[in-house]
Amino acid sequence: MKNINLIKPKIKATIKKNKEIFKNELTNFFHWVKGAELVDLKECDASEDPIRPELDNNFRTSHGRKIFGVKYKDQIHAVMCFAFTNKIPKSVDDLDKLSQDAFLQSTLRDQRVGQIAIAYTVWSKKKGGGKLIVKEVFKMIKKSNHLNRLVTLSPLTDMATKFHLRNGAKLLSVNETTQNFEYK
Repeated sequence: MKNINLIKPKIKATIKKNKEIFKNELTNFFHWVKGAELVDLKECDASEDPIRPELDNNFRTSHGRKIFGVKYKDQIHAVMCFAFTNKIPKSVDDLDKLSQDAFLQSTLRDQRVGQIAIAYTVWSKKKGGGKLIVKEVFKMIKKSNHLNRLVTLSPLTDMATKFHLRNGAKLLSVNETTQNFEYK
C-alpha cells in the first residue's frame, strides 16, 4: 500500500511534465504561421506540385496568371497558383482560354484582369501552410477593387474535397474531371 502511494505522485508529475512538453511543442509547431507573409513569386518548382506538375512556369505566369507563396525565414512553405477570369472554368483547357480572354479584355480597358480568381493548384511543404495561404489569398482578394470571387479548379479527389470543405469553401459544381469550390 505504501508503494502505491509513492508511485501516484510520480505518475502525476510525469503526466504534468508531458502536458507541458506537448503544449510547448504544439505552440512551436504552429509558431511559424504568425511570422509568415504572402509573397508574389516569379516562378515555382513545378515538379513539387502534386496536382498539376505538367503546367510549366510559362503557363503559370502568362496572361495575367500569378503564383503566390507563403514565406517564412526566407523559405517558401506553401504555393498557390491563380488565373483570373470572368467565368468559372470546368477544365484546365477552359482555364487557359478564359484567362487569356480576360487578359485580352483587360488590355482594352483598365488593365484589371478578370473578376474571379481561380485557384487551380495549391500545395504546402509545412503543416498548416495550405490553410494559411488560402486564408491570406482570400484576404487579398477581398481587398481588391476588381476581384469579387475566389473559386477553385480542383481535382476529383477526396483529399481536395476535404481540404476545401474543412477550410470553409462551398461546393459549386462537379465536372467531368474537376470540381469547383467557392470561398466566401
